[in-house]
Amino acid sequence: MQDTQVLSQIRQVIENMPSDWLRLTTHRLDIYNEERAKTEFLEQFETLLASGNTDTAALSELPTAFDYIRLGHPLSCVLEWSIARMNGMHPDQVISFSSQSIPVMAVLRKNLFEGKKTRICYPGEIPEAFQGDALENVYGYPFELLQVDGPDSISGFEGSTIYLQQGAHLANVTFAENIDFVVSTHGHLGSVILVNSEQNNSYIPEIQHVRRRETIAMTPDNCVQALKQLLGETTNQPDEAQSEENKASVVASIHEITGTNTTAIVGSSGLSIQYAIVMGLIDHALENHPGKPIRIIVPPNCYGGTNDQARRVAACSDAVHVVDLPVDGDHDMVQSIDMVLNQIAEEDAVPYIIAEIPTNPRVEVPDLEKLRDVLRTERKTANKDTAIDPVFILDQ
Repeated sequence: MQDTQVLSQIRQVIENMPSDWLRLTTHRLDIYNEERAKTEFLEQFETLLASGNTDTAALSELPTAFDYIRLGHPLSCVLEWSIARMNGMHPDQVISFSSQSIPVMAVLRKNLFEGKKTRICYPGEIPEAFQGDALENVYGYPFELLQVDGPDSISGFEGSTIYLQQGAHLANVTFAENIDFVVSTHGHLGSVILVNSEQNNSYIPEIQHVRRRETIAMTPDNCVQALKQLLGETTNQPDEAQSEENKASVVASIHEITGTNTTAIVGSSGLSIQYAIVMGLIDHALENHPGKPIRIIVPPNCYGGTNDQARRVAACSDAVHVVDLPVDGDHDMVQSIDMVLNQIAEEDAVPYIIAEIPTNPRVEVPDLEKLRDVLRTERKTANKDTAIDPVFILDQ
C-alpha cells in the first residue's frame, strides 16, 4: 500500500475517531468478541477503509480491540497497522508499548527459556531507560551489548539480534540482513518493536503476552501523538510542570483515602505496578539475603493475571518459587498464612505474599487484626535463627 494512501487514511481516522477511543480503558461488551478481538477489529477496519467510510459512526461500531490498554486498544491497533503498512509488514509484526525497555525484555525472556543467545546493538548512546545490570542480575537475562555505526554495519550472529534505536521515524524502518528485531524508543510516548521475517513469528505471541502481563500498550493519547508524527504534524510536548502537579494530586488522594503518609508509587496499570513491586523485592532479597531462596505465596483463586505473572517471574529464576496459599472452602486465610510462613521459616527463605481485595467473589475478608498478628509473629529457622519477616502485597 502506498505511503500517501496510508497517510491520507490515517488523517481521516484521526479526524473522525470516536471519543471512546481516547476515553475508555476497557471494552464495550456489546461489540467485544474476546477470541477474535484484535483480528476482528483490523479486518473490519480495513473493510471500512476500502469502502471509503471512515466517519465517526462507522468507526464507533468497530469491534473492541482487546480489553484494557495493557492488552491493546483501537488506537494502538491503528498505529501498529499504519507502521506495518508503511514498511510492507503484517500488522502482527508491530507491537507498541508504553515502556521503553520491556519489548527488549520480552525477547530476552523467550531466549532465556530456549537457551538462545541475544545480541543488543545500538548506534550512538544506549537509551537511558535501558538498565543492563538489572536485566542480567535481577531478571536473569543474559545478553551481549554492542555499539555499532548503523544497521548495515551489523555482522552475523548465532542467536537473536535486536537493533535498539532512539527517536527514528517509523514510516521507513531499515531492516539489515542480520537484524531480527528493531526496537524504536520514543521518549515519553513509549516504544515500538518490529519483528523481522517469518522465522521470528513465534516471538509475536510471547511479546504480546509480556505486554498483557507485565505492562501496557502505548496509551491512547500517546498513540495519537505517534500517528500525528507519522503524518509529519507537530505534536505537543508533555507539560512537565503539569505532569508533576497531577502526580502530586494523585499521591495526595492516596494518602487521604488510605489514611497513611507512606511513599506512594504510581504505575501504568495494576499488573505493571505489581510486577515492579515483585521485581523490586527480588532485587532487595538478592542484595540483602544473598543465596537464600525466595518464595512468592499466592492464593490459587487469586485473579488469573496475578497467578500467571507470579509463575512467570518464578520461571525465570532458580532462586524463586511459587507457594500456593490455601484459602478456598474450609481454609481460612489467616490460618493458612501462619502454616505457610512456618514452613518457609524452616527453609530460611524470603517470603512474599500476594493477596487480593474481595472484589473477586471467591475471596473472603479475613479477620484483619488476626492477619496483622500472624504477619508480625517472629518465627525461627531450622537452625533457631530469626526468620526473615514476610512482605504482604495486596493486589488492588
